[in-house]
Amino acid sequence: MSDANDLQTADIVLYEFLLLPSNLFTTSSHCFAIKQRPKNLRFTLGVQFPFQESAEIIYRGPITISGKNQRLADSFYLLKFTNINKFKMWPTQPVQSNTNNTSNEKNLRTLGMTSAISVAEPKPSDLTRTNELKEALKPYNVFESEEELNHRMEILSKLNALVKQWIRDTSIARNMPPNVADQVGGKIYTFGSYRLGVHHKGADIDALCVVPRHIYRSDYFTSFFELLKMQEEVTDLRAVEEAFVPVIKMNFDGIEIDMLFAKLTLKEIPDTMDLRDDMLLKNLDQKCVRSLNGCRVTDEILRLVPNIENFRLALRAIKLWAKRHGIYSNVLGYLGGVSWAMLVARTCQLYPNAVAATLIEKFFLVFSQWKWPQPVLLKQPDTVNLGFPVWDPRVNVSDRYHLMPIITPAYPQQNSTFNVSVSTRTIMQEAFEAGLSITEEIIMGKATWDKLFEPPNFFYKYKHYIVLLARSLTSEDQLEWCGLVESKIRHLIGTLERNPHITLAHVNPEAFPPLEPEPDRQCSMWFIGLLFAKSENLNVDLTYDIKSFVDAIERQAELIKMLKDGMWIEAKHVKRRDLNTYVSPSLLKRERKVSGGVHRNGNIAGNGNNGGVSPRNQGDVTSRKRPSDQSLETFSKKRKVNENDQQVTQGEDGSLVVQSCGDDSNSGFSLEEYKQTLTTAKDEGPTNASTVAQEGYVCT
Repeated sequence: MSDANDLQTADIVLYEFLLLPSNLFTTSSHCFAIKQRPKNLRFTLGVQFPFQESAEIIYRGPITISGKNQRLADSFYLLKFTNINKFKMWPTQPVQSNTNNTSNEKNLRTLGMTSAISVAEPKPSDLTRTNELKEALKPYNVFESEEELNHRMEILSKLNALVKQWIRDTSIARNMPPNVADQVGGKIYTFGSYRLGVHHKGADIDALCVVPRHIYRSDYFTSFFELLKMQEEVTDLRAVEEAFVPVIKMNFDGIEIDMLFAKLTLKEIPDTMDLRDDMLLKNLDQKCVRSLNGCRVTDEILRLVPNIENFRLALRAIKLWAKRHGIYSNVLGYLGGVSWAMLVARTCQLYPNAVAATLIEKFFLVFSQWKWPQPVLLKQPDTVNLGFPVWDPRVNVSDRYHLMPIITPAYPQQNSTFNVSVSTRTIMQEAFEAGLSITEEIIMGKATWDKLFEPPNFFYKYKHYIVLLARSLTSEDQLEWCGLVESKIRHLIGTLERNPHITLAHVNPEAFPPLEPEPDRQCSMWFIGLLFAKSENLNVDLTYDIKSFVDAIERQAELIKMLKDGMWIEAKHVKRRDLNTYVSPSLLKRERKVSGGVHRNGNIAGNGNNGGVSPRNQGDVTSRKRPSDQSLETFSKKRKVNENDQQVTQGEDGSLVVQSCGDDSNSGFSLEEYKQTLTTAKDEGPTNASTVAQEGYVCT
């Protein structure tokens, strides 16, 4: 049975509850029971109680059995009894059934689209490594103290009270009787890392304000926004009403909060409202559906993992690993928090009894071999037909071009990774391979968990970099300006990928400050590492690509009326040897130290850390690789090159030209070789990927 604390916070894996010989669980202060058992469950009701006096509904809705969604919303309740003296219990015996508890347990372990790969119980060594993992994570501040957790709960409680007050006041202003306005409700829901229980110290909170049908979005961005302004705990308040998902951002008593808005077609929003019911989406607009989907997806992920605590610890570790390796950013074409959560959840489904240390190794094993673009699904897609677009490559042509689809489990199903490009997928695949190598070393006792979290050698991996500099006059302007620039960088990556002479464009998600602060303006920098195809006596002119990128940002800023005096963006080409004029020499020194040994093409050598394959049976590595992975091997080919053969010029007009890049030490493979990897990998990318490659483009 799940821990009592999980039950009291409604973080409960319901199918575990059904394994009890009776549908009853008691603690010293609470009693939990199932009322009105579902017909297909062969358990008798084991509790007699005065419903109104002693029970509070803390869950009401459908449950999942053997992976099939059975709609039992009207007959299934999880009840919390606050006074266990007001009812009596008697022992019950399960009704005889042809299926015993063991078979039920096996069925309940079958979560997701396939059965489990292994249901083996953890060994003592697995538990030891998991404890070592917990200790290794502590220095990275991934756990909060009880005091910090309580502070977050207090903030959410205050925010919830503000929402209720605002809804009541707005209702009365619209001539609703006060006694009726007292009952219309309204509520704050959380989602994202906080709801998943994997947030780190200082992390923000993703929240959703749910209101009844007579409250409008315009009210939210006017009267509620003004109410927040009057709160002394609120600072850095800003509204982004025209965003794809409209949001109010704020700092509430030291905690950053991103708060969305959703209006339901209901007269009242009770505190017991469960957002999992698909019918709540009926007649809603797209923006409300998108806002609701954050909560619905998060709750569905928690419902679809066999052991929440193992899932949480494994996810904490994977998120830290992804951030340290520079592959945690949905906006830049890597994976965001919900995508990493779904990959870990799928691993948990495949290894339902594994503890966190084992799950991490299996995570790298599974996704280093995954046949992209085969989608990752946590459950069979729902067949609800409310008219909202869902991810379906059989129907939607654009969905067929998604390179790394990870599909959200709640209706309407969406691909959470549509921003992924060929370059970012290649970088992540390389990271999965490296992670597998390191975790295998950890299992064999040849390395510690710290090695997994060592940062990569980005500033020593490539010989050519593009530096994007975004400047503005004030910190407030810089916050807006950087948000816009960052949202467009992935489009520049796509443009660079389409250049036939560029085989990889690797953007570092971190925005760096300048070495020397500029007193009269703000500045942020992003770095993009470039890997060129091998070709003799070649001039690569990137002027048009860069100019198109800059023009697109300026047009967008003008369109949304953001562009202000002093906002400026610039792109420069920088060789690796000149990076010390932009990045702290200590950072470059640290990067080189971490790298261990580096091939001339910039990849980490066999005994290096973070991103390279550590010494082991190389046959094992090759056996796991698909044709598409051969590009990673080819990256590691050594070539003797004279560095002076490369010249880069940047004219006064801002033109950017790379000359004679064919003998670049980064040019680990030729364009023809790269084309071959695309044309031979039938399971890679969209169906016309090989056609695009033959036309002279490295990637789509």
